[in-house]
Amino acid sequence: MPYEVPQHIATNKVFIVNFSELEGRLEPEFYRPSIASLENHIRSLSSHKLRDYALSIAGGATPPKTETAKYYTDSESGIPFLRVQNLQTNGELSLNDCVYINEDTHNGLLKRSQVAEDDLLVKITGVGRMAIASVAPKGFVGNTNQHMVVIKTGDTELSKYLAHYLNLDIIERIASRHSTGGTRPALDYPSLKSIPIIEDIDFSLIDKALKEKKEKEEKACELLDNIDYYLLSVLGIKMPTSKSQTLQDRVFTVNYNKISGGRLDPKLYSTSIVQLMQSLFMSPYDKQPLKDFIIRSCSGDWGKDESEEVNENKYTKCLVIRATEFDNTYNLHLDNSRVKYRWIENSKLSKMNIHANDLLIEKSGGSEDQPVGRISILTDEILKENRIAYSNFIHKITVEGINPMYLYFYLKTMHNIKITDSMQSQTNGIRNLIMAEYFNQTIVVPPLPKQQEIVDYIASIRQQAKALQEEGKYILEQAKKEVEQMIIDQ
Repeated sequence: MPYEVPQHIATNKVFIVNFSELEGRLEPEFYRPSIASLENHIRSLSSHKLRDYALSIAGGATPPKTETAKYYTDSESGIPFLRVQNLQTNGELSLNDCVYINEDTHNGLLKRSQVAEDDLLVKITGVGRMAIASVAPKGFVGNTNQHMVVIKTGDTELSKYLAHYLNLDIIERIASRHSTGGTRPALDYPSLKSIPIIEDIDFSLIDKALKEKKEKEEKACELLDNIDYYLLSVLGIKMPTSKSQTLQDRVFTVNYNKISGGRLDPKLYSTSIVQLMQSLFMSPYDKQPLKDFIIRSCSGDWGKDESEEVNENKYTKCLVIRATEFDNTYNLHLDNSRVKYRWIENSKLSKMNIHANDLLIEKSGGSEDQPVGRISILTDEILKENRIAYSNFIHKITVEGINPMYLYFYLKTMHNIKITDSMQSQTNGIRNLIMAEYFNQTIVVPPLPKQQEIVDYIASIRQQAKALQEEGKYILEQAKKEVEQMIIDQ
């Protein structure tokens, strides 16, 4: 009599696999009954595999960051260099936070991984969701790194169909089932090409949901875009009017006594920056330098890798916040699939002295299109969920005498209007915030009740925007579930 698992034990937790059923892999997760039966069902409905639709498949590479000047450039003269974060499960590419390579790199080192309009891009390595797929939009010219592949189908509608299909949760489960590796899973080419494809699925529900989601996200963006305008208006700060960017408009003179013993960076003395600085003094409220409010200030530490053996009496494992976690829209984006845990020496952790309402400043990093100096705030919610530390590219300040949330919103707006752009230096492609100048910047300080009024208003706007985005996300998820259920019921 063959052994059978007792009925009181969940068969998805304890199960038996016959030796003849082994497919060369020994990890139990691969043979879990729920995923194995799902794949068998999908394969029974499919008549083709992904390879049947691919005219070609190519992967890219990442040019060395140590040779930034040789390979990379800015958005004005460069070619978009796509990374995993540019892929979206709605099938569209996101070009936010995009890196750019020069044309020589695009046509030379990375010629084989060039991306053109209607190409299908699929994630094949990295933590988190596998096989995320997006389609390059009309007129697009770009390139990609080694963590995704470019699949040329030669047909716009086919690429969109495959993107919808691969972004279904049930298909992602199959793709992840065939991925290998531990800390960095990977889907090899044979596994990718053998993904079963079911034809003639009606994705109209998803298309309709995507349209509704986009409408809600556009409304959310309108709300968020008005925050800076609101803050500047309520503080009585009148932004300088834009002027043409002719050579004559960009040429200016500075008296020698203003630069003697100081920086020779022309950006600091440019007409636009001077006008921005002067606009702050149009406000009827008090003005003080940021340093007047700082009672504690401390740089971060990168610590030791969590895989290293350490004396746990002297080290604490922490979620270490990096510039990567800074969210340009809201605050910190602590995605479980991307965050880093490190061992931080207790003596250094003690010096960091982290508390709620501490402000974190990005002091190194940035990009051609994004000045360094982004700001975030440590809330009670963030500190309750994890033991937090921050990297050596981050600086922390504790303030008093001012509403810390108001200061957070104010500094965020100052960064958005590019005042922070004048407080940085650049070496080897990395931007560095000049902390003395940052701490000396002017803070417009209304009375505390007015600060709280501003905080409450901005918080309500952000809450409305987030609710709209969540509604759009829910609508799309429900549409996907309906389509998936139709497939499963076949």
